[in-house]
Amino acid sequence: MKDMTDIPEMMRDIGQRARAAATELAFASGERKHAALIGAADAVWKNRETIIKANAQDLEFGREKGLSEAMMDRLLLTEDRVRGIVDSLRAVAEQADPVGAVMAEWDRPTGLHIQRVRTPIGVIGVIYESRPNVTADAGALCLKAGNAVILRGGSESFHSSKAIYACLVEGLKSANLPEDAIQLVPTRDRAAVSELLTMTDYVDVIVPRGGKGLVGLVQREARVPVFAHLEGIVHIYVDKDADPVKSLNVILNAKTRRTGICGAAECLLIHRDVVDTIGQGVIRSLINAGIEVRADETLRAIDGTTEATEADWGCEYLDRIIAARVVEDVDEAIAHIRDHSSHHTDCILTEDDATAARFIERVDSAIVMRNASTQFADGGEFGMGAEIGIATGKLHARGPVGAEQLTSFKYVVTGDGATRS
Repeated sequence: MKDMTDIPEMMRDIGQRARAAATELAFASGERKHAALIGAADAVWKNRETIIKANAQDLEFGREKGLSEAMMDRLLLTEDRVRGIVDSLRAVAEQADPVGAVMAEWDRPTGLHIQRVRTPIGVIGVIYESRPNVTADAGALCLKAGNAVILRGGSESFHSSKAIYACLVEGLKSANLPEDAIQLVPTRDRAAVSELLTMTDYVDVIVPRGGKGLVGLVQREARVPVFAHLEGIVHIYVDKDADPVKSLNVILNAKTRRTGICGAAECLLIHRDVVDTIGQGVIRSLINAGIEVRADETLRAIDGTTEATEADWGCEYLDRIIAARVVEDVDEAIAHIRDHSSHHTDCILTEDDATAARFIERVDSAIVMRNASTQFADGGEFGMGAEIGIATGKLHARGPVGAEQLTSFKYVVTGDGATRS
């Protein structure tokens, strides 16, 4: 490793080694990648006490920085959460290897047989904030897809990420794969991020995973292509034909299960016809659960609410706060979502199939749900084992980005002496 005081030289060294590793990893067998991930999972569990001790250092750092309760929860690792990391690594290991899969094939009258085949992207740079489990998820998914990865975790999770990263390297060693296939930027210095964003000779794509500030910085400064993973401004619309029990259960789970994740509900839209029934019950239950409800003029009549301002529409709180307003019908709900959504995840609660179909057809978000908690907006819950983030753009990947979405493709053309007239 180069001198960490010379950030540009250090990052060039990381990039060169990542590019060399990617060349070898591109044709590594599925069996070796599987072995590396199982080895990493075993190492994480074996070293769980070390990881939790490292996490304690990060929690202390977070307290000193004055992180919110929700952000501290994102940072926290318990033995159960370490077990979740292990389970995620094993789940990715057991997935089918996407590399080499034939996406489509056809024959031409000229005698050509054409296949579209999945290939690794190459080198992926992942920039993320406080959640240390992203170190394992991103490393595992990139490896599964045959990519080398450069990980740059947040300053808050610095020690936790290092401890988890060491386990990933142990897995690579056990499978005789290049250790440089997964690298962690070994400094909190923000200059390393600026370097990573401009390393066009070594990095093929950047994946930012974090809040609006981080993603905005990456999109402004990156010369490397970016997968857009914007904030989760998640809406739930309660239709006039919503089931009261389902609505209460779904909304409470969507807001209170974990307030600091990108799938947490941030804005509640309530049909005017059910304000005095479902609306009253849901809002009172949220308040009783310790959620601050920032309400429009109509809903302010409910005791315990606070006044919403214009800034509350289109806000990602990642905290025990939710905005709430009344709409006249599904079309006004759709219009509000179009104006304020980040195109991450939006949900309708209704028993009316036609209304649900209208909402699903017209809401242009990466994930659109009906009668289900938005906390399910997660690759693991989609059966993808893990995800590197939720892509809110429309090119290449959209929604949960798993191993398959971290591949590109090439055309393999076979003839038998074919010539073109």
